[in-house]
Amino acid sequence: MSQPTELDAAVNPPSYRRLSVIVPVYNERRTVAEVIRRIRSVELPLEVEVVVVDDGSDDGSDKVLAALADSTVRVITHPTNRGKGAAVRTGLSMVRGDLVLIQDADLEYDPDDWPRLLDPMLKGKARVVYGSRFTGERKNMLISHWVGNRVLSLVTNLLYQTTLSDMETCYKLFDRSVLDGLELRSDGFSFEPEITAKVLRRGERIYEVPISYAGREVVEGKKITWRDGFVALATLVRYRFGS
Repeated sequence: MSQPTELDAAVNPPSYRRLSVIVPVYNERRTVAEVIRRIRSVELPLEVEVVVVDDGSDDGSDKVLAALADSTVRVITHPTNRGKGAAVRTGLSMVRGDLVLIQDADLEYDPDDWPRLLDPMLKGKARVVYGSRFTGERKNMLISHWVGNRVLSLVTNLLYQTTLSDMETCYKLFDRSVLDGLELRSDGFSFEPEITAKVLRRGERIYEVPISYAGREVVEGKKITWRDGFVALATLVRYRFGS
């Protein structure tokens, strides 16, 4: 039996029922409560499941999360800090939705943008949607991060023959079937290029939509550094020519 085409999906869009949101948290005591509040205020035409993974925070985030947990927000705890990729992988092992979205806990990304991400998915236009920080309203990021992100997106496009403007975006939305059987290994920020590389190698096309972005600086808690850019570059090359 032949695989469904993009035209088939557009004519007969999939019937999604539950959105699972994975929120990796590491030392975000000042922002995580507001992120959860915004998550709870978003109105969507599907059930929402939220899995928060506290990745060994030592700033009191665990106490804030304990007060926020309820029937709609589950909190999973890593006893030690293992990295964003490890937190997302733990979340993936727990979620039950047929759509999966990653949401950072630092207020750089606004859950009010979720409907934009979901729209092409619900219409059957895509099975993977990324939110681009470079095509929407934004508070600009540091110049070093701006340059690094643009370079990494360019390298992704050259290596994988795609046209992404923002490979490193947090906002990545997947049809769960795209992730099934995808072996993810990265523990740190190299999760972003790894999952992008492996999805593209499977032949999936990534649909981008504009999102708002409120970039923060190191003094405000920004954790990713220029060193992570070199790791991301190596990851893109490795998965293009290896496994």
